[in-house]
Amino acid sequence: MTTRTTRAATALLGGAAALLTLAAPAAAAPSGTTGGIDVTAQRLVLEPTDQGYVGTLAATVTNRKPTATSVNLVITEPAGASFATIEPGGACLYDRLVDNRLVISCLGDRVEAGRSVTFRLGFHVWTTARDHPMVADGGRIEVVPAGAARAADATGFTTLFRSTTGSLRKPRPYVQATETDLSIRGGAVTLNRQPDGSLLGRMPVTVRYGNDAPTFALDVEADLPSGVAVHHIEPQDMPSFPNWFTVPGGRFMPGEERTFDVFLSAPAGTPGGELGTGTLTVAGSYFWEAAPQDVDPADNSTSFAVTAVDAS
Repeated sequence: MTTRTTRAATALLGGAAALLTLAAPAAAAPSGTTGGIDVTAQRLVLEPTDQGYVGTLAATVTNRKPTATSVNLVITEPAGASFATIEPGGACLYDRLVDNRLVISCLGDRVEAGRSVTFRLGFHVWTTARDHPMVADGGRIEVVPAGAARAADATGFTTLFRSTTGSLRKPRPYVQATETDLSIRGGAVTLNRQPDGSLLGRMPVTVRYGNDAPTFALDVEADLPSGVAVHHIEPQDMPSFPNWFTVPGGRFMPGEERTFDVFLSAPAGTPGGELGTGTLTVAGSYFWEAAPQDVDPADNSTSFAVTAVDAS
């Protein structure tokens, strides 16, 4: 993942209760457990909403040691890009991918000797709600004493997706897409001369997100004629730069289309007439070292003519 993608995804998630920071992966904990601290978890039940499924998992850590111990939690998501919050707890780091799901290390809390602390883990799966229940296995929680080289205990958990009719009976397996299905459309743009001699023009752009492959943000690379640059986008919820920007509006639902305006500029002294052809290319950002692949890269780019016009 490039520096700009890291910055974009971090900013996107910055408002969550848990600070999720895209970072180089920490060393994986060796297999086996050390004992003395236990973790148990209930099943996770996700409720349907108009923006996918949301739910909270209770995980209880019990300290059987004679002294108080601070613990961290290592969480394997039940679905990619679904982990959202931890309470109580501190900052979280993306460690690695397992079957396209994130393994996330979170600073936990201090657990007194002979006592227990229950952590509430929030999840949000951005997929279309179905009229039948679904099930996903593979969720896992490890509890690691602060400073320890490996987990003291671990437990798996099952994730159930409640149907839109309220049922949990006879769930079908939830199968999440692993490759994005993105497309982008633009059109010819005219740059008009401004009072200071520079040029500025607006181009409506439409981006479509076709499935539920996990991503946190969509970045757009701009390959523009000499002297032409991205000025800004509207609406603007994250910074844009001369040769790239992030699609506004946050995460997408499957099948969602979003149209926004891209403003291009050129400096004073640029002559009128045809300036050349520009291209915008959209890509998803997920884990720092594993950029999502797309099912059809051909429609991930759109080309357009750029023309400069002097005032009449």
